[in-house]
Amino acid sequence: MNHRKTTTTPILRMRVPAVVLCLGTLFILSRAAQSQTPQATPLPLSGRTGQSGSVTAVESPIAGTTTSVDTINPTVQVQGPFSGSASSTARMPFSGKLSLREAIARGLNYNLGAVGQSSAVRQAQGQSQVARSALLPNASGYLAETLQQISLTAEGLRISIPGIAIPPTIGPFNNIDLRGSLTQSIFDLSAWNNYRSSRDVFRASKFAARDAREMVVLAVCGAYLQVIATKERVKSAHAQLDTATALFQQTQQKRSVGLVPQIDVDRSEVEELTQQQRVISLENEVAKQKIILARMTGLPPSDEYDLTDDVPFLAAPDLSFEDALKQAFECRTDIKAAEAQVHAAEHTLAAARDERVPSLTVNGNYGGIGTNPSQVHTTYFGAASLNVPIWLGGRTEGEITEAKASLAQRKAELEDTRSLVESDVRNAFLDLRAATSQVEVARRNLQVTRETLELTRQRFDAGVTDNVEVVQAQESLTSAELDVINSVFAHNVAKLSLARSIASAADSLQQFLSVQ
Repeated sequence: MNHRKTTTTPILRMRVPAVVLCLGTLFILSRAAQSQTPQATPLPLSGRTGQSGSVTAVESPIAGTTTSVDTINPTVQVQGPFSGSASSTARMPFSGKLSLREAIARGLNYNLGAVGQSSAVRQAQGQSQVARSALLPNASGYLAETLQQISLTAEGLRISIPGIAIPPTIGPFNNIDLRGSLTQSIFDLSAWNNYRSSRDVFRASKFAARDAREMVVLAVCGAYLQVIATKERVKSAHAQLDTATALFQQTQQKRSVGLVPQIDVDRSEVEELTQQQRVISLENEVAKQKIILARMTGLPPSDEYDLTDDVPFLAAPDLSFEDALKQAFECRTDIKAAEAQVHAAEHTLAAARDERVPSLTVNGNYGGIGTNPSQVHTTYFGAASLNVPIWLGGRTEGEITEAKASLAQRKAELEDTRSLVESDVRNAFLDLRAATSQVEVARRNLQVTRETLELTRQRFDAGVTDNVEVVQAQESLTSAELDVINSVFAHNVAKLSLARSIASAADSLQQFLSVQ
């Protein structure tokens, strides 16, 4: 009786895992060879989305009729992050004395308006690097050890051969795979235009940061000048208090010898108390304004420091309106930022349209695979993929419409920015003209009120009049001194506004302010 032993089953058992592994490898490699459809990176509708806060010099007329010759109310309005700052004393030790130059330096480094824009620049730079990565080779490597057992039934492999027993599972078996892979975009216009758009956004962020520096200088200088002006008002109030005290004492002496009635003494006393209250109020105002300045420059929010500089009257530089407007259009960085935003929107629109253009990508890998390190065999894979978009469900048309809307909005914002710059220059010249005239009137008025007070006191000493006229003359002198202080402050603010309007606040401030 003959006995035969078949060898079919072991051979099949060896070949089935190999077939399964080959199919799995082809499936993985085919998935790796697929490339994503190019897509445009959308932009926000407005190019001003990242902007917050503002600094504006305003000189408004004083409403109503007053006895003062001063008709201008100057203010520097600071809103948003420009009114705050990060702490600067850790990196820049503070001596307790603050000069205008040091205040500007601290503001430029630590004011939240400047810090926020600097952070926006770094963020835009990172986004540009991310967009560029789609154009550069992407290389990676990995080391994997796999132990697995495969169910043929679960994988959908149902083979029935009469007389041959096919196992329901294969394995367990293991392999070690050490491999490096590389993917490179050869031709992708959407990715290229996305990168160009991100570069323009980065440029716009840098221009916006430079514009923020101009606003920081305007805010810090305005606050510094406000403190100086209020301190001058305090000095004037102290002088008027000394005069009122001397007048009160003189009236008391005359009352003691019966030369004046009691009502004159009471009137002099009220005048002295009024001047005392004025001093208290102004000193309180100085303390508050010093805290505001400290908040802008990174100092502790306290008034326990001194200002070392004075900014007296200085005539404005000889600059015609036409030259100023030309310089503003050439140098204002907010215009350049708006132009860069328009270019970014144009490139985004081009990226959306280029989604219809085929793209070419190559990828591959190289490494070794085996059951253990001593049995590793070299394997590699390379593929080129040409992606031809046919129809994407209307996505491309929708992104084109979105990009067109963004471009139209940014063009409108560019036109508005140019109009804003011209209005800034015109307003600065108007304010400067009014402030210069105000200084001349206030100085002349101060001279007249001083002469009037001297003549009135001579008449009072001679007994020709009572102290009513003296008190009134004293009040007129106080008002005249405050008018001069306010007019000089208004003139300096107008010059600051002009420097800001032509983009010279940060670099050429010494041409507009006389710092002593």
